Amino acid sequence: MGRSYKVSRRDFVKLVSGFFGTIMGAGIALPAIGYVLDPALKSGGAREQWIPLGPVDQYQVGVPAPFNFTRTQVNGWERTSSSYGGFVVRESETDFKVLSNICTHLGCRVAWEETENAYVCPCHDAAFTVDGEVISGPPPRPLDEYEFKIEDGNLFIFFKEG
Repeated sequence: MGRSYKVSRRDFVKLVSGFFGTIMGAGIALPAIGYVLDPALKSGGAREQWIPLGPVDQYQVGVPAPFNFTRTQVNGWERTSSSYGGFVVRESETDFKVLSNICTHLGCRVAWEETENAYVCPCHDAAFTVDGEVISGPPPRPLDEYEFKIEDGNLFIFFKEG
């Protein structure tokens, strides 16, 4: 017939204690490992969204109005806040142009200079028209434009990070 194994009481207690000790250790370790790794496995959140810029009535025709907004990105345990901005130019009662305030040359921030009737970049004396076209300096292209929409009398821009 078959062989019979004898297990001593001491060996049986060791085996059962080891088995239940392993189960309890895994019960504690797995949630702890999940807690530590969870932030690294989560995505940074929405990278595209519509940003509200307020009622369209606050923008005057032909006068560039500056705006700013901040986006916070979570990457694992690191939280980074970035500031963005631009100018809203109301061209008529129903038509708008929303320009980024980042110079297309080296990424400096441009400012509207009313005396020069232009956006001026402080880094390399670049200048752009009220519509964002290059007047002078080294920029290779006009200022970037934001896509926009008007809902319920409010202006929104489409922001895509990256």
